[in-house]
Amino acid sequence: METGGRPDCGVCVAVDVHYLRTDGARAAAVLAADAAFAHVLAERTAVVPRVQPYRPGEFYLRELPPLRAVLEDLSELGLLVVDGYADLDPAGRPGLGARAHAEFGIPVIGVAKTRFRTATHAVPVVRASSVRPLFVTASGMPSTEAADLVRRMAGRYRLPDALRRADTLTRTSPAATTMTDRQPD
Repeated sequence: METGGRPDCGVCVAVDVHYLRTDGARAAAVLAADAAFAHVLAERTAVVPRVQPYRPGEFYLRELPPLRAVLEDLSELGLLVVDGYADLDPAGRPGLGARAHAEFGIPVIGVAKTRFRTATHAVPVVRASSVRPLFVTASGMPSTEAADLVRRMAGRYRLPDALRRADTLTRTSPAATTMTDRQPD
């Protein structure tokens, strides 16, 4: 997988999920032509009317249905970046990213904003002028490679632009697919 330009693995997608007061969830996806997310192709959102209640240790049951909805009908996916952990400890206890890797069959990078006490294997990544690291884990690729990709992702803030944009879309957008003005190189 290349870190800039077009990936040799397909479309790269950054996703996030926001839970609605109606017991549903809105998922957002930012699709890019490159692993640095410098060439955004499209944005899309999807609303799932009902999701599972939160259960400790089973977060994926709540998060995967909205991700399935927003990624539905997309082909040639090559990389998925999630807000959270791929695995939860050095022994490989699966987190959202590992469950997504099993579900979609593509490498998944987990980018967490806070340290999870058992995820001592997460690679700390400091971006821009931030002093607080992000915690990077991966499923389907080495964590060190995932951390290098996160370091190189577009954006001048702590959180890469693609994840920031996905978060904004989950909180503000109706369910839709929106093509951006940017075209792949």
